[in-house]
Amino acid sequence: MGKRKKNESITGSVPVFSISVRALVEFILREGDLDARGSSFDAEAMQKGSRLHRRLQRQMGPEYQAEVPFKEITGFEDLTLQVEGRADGVFREQEKTWIDEIKGTYADLASMTEPVGVHLAQARCYAAFCCSQRGLEEIGVQLTYARLDSEQEEEEGREYTEKLTASGLNTADQKKDRKIRRFRQTYTAEELDVWYRDLVSRYHLWISTQLAWRRERDSSMQEMDFPFIYREGQRRLTAAVYHTVTNGHQLFVQAPTGIGKTMSVIFPAVRAVGQGAAQMIFYLTAKTITRTVAWEAFEILRKKGLAYKTIILTAKEKMCLNPEMACDPEHCPYAKGHYDRVNDAVFSLWTQESGYSREILLEHAEKYRVCPFEMSLDLALWVDAVICDYNYVFDPDVCLKRFFGEGAPKEDFLFLVDEAHNLVDRAREMYSAAVIREEVMQARRQVKEYSPDLYAALGRLSKMLLGMRRECEDEKESVRVGRAVYRLSSLPALLPGLFLQTQAELEKFLEEFPDAAGEELLDFYFSVRTFNNTLELVDDHYAIYSETGEDGRFYLHLYCVNPAKNLSDRLSRGKSTIFFSATLHPLSYYKKLLSTREDDYWLYLESPFAPENRLILSGIDVSSLYSRRGYDQYRKIASYISTVVRKKQGNYFVFFPSYQLLNDVYEVYEQEFSCSQVQCIRQEPFMKEQEREEFLERFEEGGKTLAAFAILGGIFSEGIDLAGERLIGALIVGTGLPQICCEREVLRRCYDGQGLDGYAYAYRNPGMNKVLQAAGRVIRSREDRGVILLLDHRFQGVEYSELFPKEWADRKICRLPGLEQQLEEFWNGEELF
Repeated sequence: MGKRKKNESITGSVPVFSISVRALVEFILREGDLDARGSSFDAEAMQKGSRLHRRLQRQMGPEYQAEVPFKEITGFEDLTLQVEGRADGVFREQEKTWIDEIKGTYADLASMTEPVGVHLAQARCYAAFCCSQRGLEEIGVQLTYARLDSEQEEEEGREYTEKLTASGLNTADQKKDRKIRRFRQTYTAEELDVWYRDLVSRYHLWISTQLAWRRERDSSMQEMDFPFIYREGQRRLTAAVYHTVTNGHQLFVQAPTGIGKTMSVIFPAVRAVGQGAAQMIFYLTAKTITRTVAWEAFEILRKKGLAYKTIILTAKEKMCLNPEMACDPEHCPYAKGHYDRVNDAVFSLWTQESGYSREILLEHAEKYRVCPFEMSLDLALWVDAVICDYNYVFDPDVCLKRFFGEGAPKEDFLFLVDEAHNLVDRAREMYSAAVIREEVMQARRQVKEYSPDLYAALGRLSKMLLGMRRECEDEKESVRVGRAVYRLSSLPALLPGLFLQTQAELEKFLEEFPDAAGEELLDFYFSVRTFNNTLELVDDHYAIYSETGEDGRFYLHLYCVNPAKNLSDRLSRGKSTIFFSATLHPLSYYKKLLSTREDDYWLYLESPFAPENRLILSGIDVSSLYSRRGYDQYRKIASYISTVVRKKQGNYFVFFPSYQLLNDVYEVYEQEFSCSQVQCIRQEPFMKEQEREEFLERFEEGGKTLAAFAILGGIFSEGIDLAGERLIGALIVGTGLPQICCEREVLRRCYDGQGLDGYAYAYRNPGMNKVLQAAGRVIRSREDRGVILLLDHRFQGVEYSELFPKEWADRKICRLPGLEQQLEEFWNGEELF
């Protein structure tokens, strides 16, 4: 948790660890209940308090010293601890020095009877430092609490207020005086010194334990070798990763399915940590199955002698021990007193185990009666590798604030981004935002009887959005996509201010009337907050557009067309990044959308598996084009399926671009081609985890041929491993193109406007990625044999051929009448290989 400073020695050769005053006291001295009902608003208040601080500091007069830096160094036998921060104010009053700590809040100040414990502790730290540095025997501590009524302060909000006034809008909230509450206490230098030394001694236990563990960890890596015999290409990959990490660069890796990418990336990253090139690994994935594969790789290395602490972070709803999933002490026994027990729970687990799976975390949380999800986030600070979803690093709303929040120090992180092709659309989603006018109107109705100010703010916002809707539905300026209409636009000058004002009023409402705020209104608040946060990111990489959707509702979108800059800003918090996938082609596409660096490395590894072990066919007499769909095409596709699955007993996947086409072909197949030797199953929408597992278990049964109808780009088309006889063929219907919608059309127009192939960026490239991922399910090892059948005439076009991997150069054209002979020649030759 403390940041180790390199190449710096204060007390000889012992390492130096640095931590802020706030982080120190919030870690060691936190107490009480876990209560998510108000925590998010408190965090927002802290972020918005800078202007409030400046105004209060100016009001204190010329003798008031604002933002006074302090640093205190404490030496221990094994390390030196450096604690630093800035006191909001230092001033003299009646011959006594005072430390002032200012906090902004939306809480009712009249009901406060004493300062918050961690706030007082921050001030006491500064008081102790001040006494030590200035030779004081006594000092006063003042806690100043001020009400945050809106984000527009007098100084920085004057221009905006004038605009509101000129427009005839209500500015009463701009003129309210903030209420202030102060608490004072005097301390002697001696009692502050005793208190502070106890505080840092408690923290030293954690850092000292971490330091000893890291020595053991690094020592365990010295003689460790790669745990397997290298497959073809693996040695090149491990060397490239190690070189990239030690030089602080980024690497894009396209390596075929089955080569062993996971271990080939993790092993050199771990070795680099052991050599001091980094301290911590984030293994980032998009799917649960790939997190499991990464976990198993670390387990293999631990069995080979590696000392390494690894945690899998699991979504909150899957970790909750409370049936209601209500994160407040009134409804959850694990939230009641959580902070009184969580440090003991974390320290115990941290020092007793090395691998922290969901099951281990739940068991330990039950033992200590703490929230397992929050405990897992705290534990992540002390481990060597975190395996988690992309959003824990990149998503501005749910990222790990302990590592990536405002003010968090830059660390020596390694980011290993698995299945990196998925990050493009995920990042666009994370860095985009939208607000819906109908939700504004619904929220307005809900608050009418409680808050006139919020009711008025929502009314102004709704009125402005109504004006934008009318512009959007002007046929001269808008584009129709199906039943939806969209219009590229810019934000009205007053709109950002209205959103900020609305968020501030919502926060006041949620603090003052918590019982009146249902889940729907809380969700609306978060959408407004996300919109405001995204507004701060908007630049040339964004498109702003309004949309009247197919559902009739009006949307205002802040759409992140190219997420590379936002991703790079986050990745710059670490030292090195490895993007790897079986499908990162074309490079220019992924390089443009995932990175802004000019010095990135690139590695392309061809498949090490014998081409004779797989047959790649492209059916040119069939089409999945929407305009050509009908019984004739459905029957031809069904006939292709029947010919393939009857030729050789085994398990096959048949992938479709949509549920509609899947179901249409399935019905024809069942009516005209079904037989007792072939079992058919199909993927259903919104399958639960147990249903997914049962679906995949069918591939283990044997005895009959299995034809599994599934969705291209869905949960079964990538990330699953069905090696050997468990899967011997994949039939892929269509080119995988995303459905035409306003969002994709905006993408296309934006990239066309840059002189690029907008259709490729919006449709063709992401569609082909789905195709290649689905095809990659078939050949997973040297012993695997199988058929890959592409069913769409468009695959023969040059624009698609250029997107196939090099090793697919031997693919063959097929037509339904000659398909059976081609299959027979392939399968009859299996004993030769």
